[in-house]
Amino acid sequence: MRAGEDDGALDRLAAAVRAAPDRHANARELMLLLFHECSAMVAALGSGGTAPVKMQVYDDDGHEVPIDEADPPVRTAVRTLLAEVHGDTDSAAAQIEIALANAAPEEMATLMVQALRWTLRLSEECAIRDLPVPEWIRGG
Repeated sequence: MRAGEDDGALDRLAAAVRAAPDRHANARELMLLLFHECSAMVAALGSGGTAPVKMQVYDDDGHEVPIDEADPPVRTAVRTLLAEVHGDTDSAAAQIEIALANAAPEEMATLMVQALRWTLRLSEECAIRDLPVPEWIRGG
């Protein structure tokens, strides 16, 4: 994904979600970790969290879509990240739990891919601005 080659990522991730023996626990831990790191990077980019955070969602044609009209995995991703950014880890975890209880493997894969995309994009922006990025995200 870092190289921009995420064709098939959803299919591969959905297959992994289906095949994992404890897929809910693994998916929950991965997503909470990614959203937590995204939150930390958003705070760093926003001058230590003092600048307001604005989330925007776009459709395939590049038009902004209200969050409540976005696809369910995207809505979950936005709500989870906003909860984390505002220090409400319990609400972030609750969003993930709701998704785990109700989402099909393909929707879970979409949510995970969204979290990965944001993690990579935020880490790139932090690196450009000489802000801290965890070593495991930098790939070092």
